[in-house]
Amino acid sequence: MEQAVKFEKNSFGKRLSSMLRVDFRRMFRTKHFYIIVACALLVPIVMTVMLTMMDGQETVDRQTGEVTVMEGPESVWQSIGTLPTEGADAAHGAADAGAAGGMGAMGAMGGMDVMAMCNINMAFMGVAVFVCLFISEDFRSGYAKNLFTVRSKKGEYVISKILSGFVCGALMLIAYFVGAILGGAISSLSFELSGGLTPFNIVMCMLAKIFLMLVFVSIFVLISVAAKQKAWLSICGSLGGGMLLFMMVSMITPLSSTPMHLLLCLAGGAMFAFGLGAISRLVLGKTSLV
Repeated sequence: MEQAVKFEKNSFGKRLSSMLRVDFRRMFRTKHFYIIVACALLVPIVMTVMLTMMDGQETVDRQTGEVTVMEGPESVWQSIGTLPTEGADAAHGAADAGAAGGMGAMGAMGGMDVMAMCNINMAFMGVAVFVCLFISEDFRSGYAKNLFTVRSKKGEYVISKILSGFVCGALMLIAYFVGAILGGAISSLSFELSGGLTPFNIVMCMLAKIFLMLVFVSIFVLISVAAKQKAWLSICGSLGGGMLLFMMVSMITPLSSTPMHLLLCLAGGAMFAFGLGAISRLVLGKTSLV
C-alpha cells in the first residue's frame, strides 16, 4: 500500500519566527551589541560625574574678556530630559545677569546647552551603529545572499532586522536610564520631581522614547540595506538621516510626557516601520545582493 508524501507548507509566520530566532541568537552573540549597551550604561555615569566636578569653573575669553561659568546638573532627571522649570529659571537667571553683567547669563546658557544635547536621546544615534554593522555583516559574509536563496524572503528579513534593532535600542535606553540614576547617586544629585513632574510622567517619557525608537531603526534599516556591505557608508548616512529628526525627540518625548505622547510615538513608530519596511523590501528586490 502506497503512502502519500505530504509536504508541509512553510508559512509566513514560520519563516518570520525562524528568522527572528536566528537574528536574536546572532545579536546576543556579537561583541558590538554588548559594547554598545555598555557604552549606553557608562556614558551617563561618566558625563554626570564630570559635569558635577566642573560645576562653577570659570573660563575667560582673552579677546572679549567675557567670563563663562560652567553650570553642572542639579537634578538626576536632567540626564533624561529638560526639567519643566528650567526654562523659567534660565529666563530669570538671564534677567538677573543682565543687570549685573553678561557673566552669569553665559554660564546658565552653557550649562543648559550641555545637558539639553548630551542626554538619553543620544541612544537614538548609538543604535545606528549596531543596525549598520549588523546588516552590513550579512552582505559582507554572503549570509544574506544564501539566506534569500534557500531559506527566507526579503520581507521577513526586513521585519526581523527592524525588530532586533528595536530591541537593541530599547535596551540602550533602559541602560542609559540606569546609568543616569547611578551617576546621579554617585554625584549626590537631587532625585526630587519638581515643576509638577510625577513618576507617571517619567514612565510615560521612557515608554514614548522606546516606541519612538521604531522610527529611527526603520530609517537605519533602509539606509543599511541600500548600502549593503559598505558599513562606513551606512553609518554616515544613518547618522546624517537621524540628525534630521534628532532635535525633535525632546519635543515629542518631553520629561512631562502623558499617555497622548505615548500613543503618538506608538502610532508614528508603527507607520514608519510599515512604510519604510516596505521600501526596504523594495530596495532589496530591485538591487544586487552583492
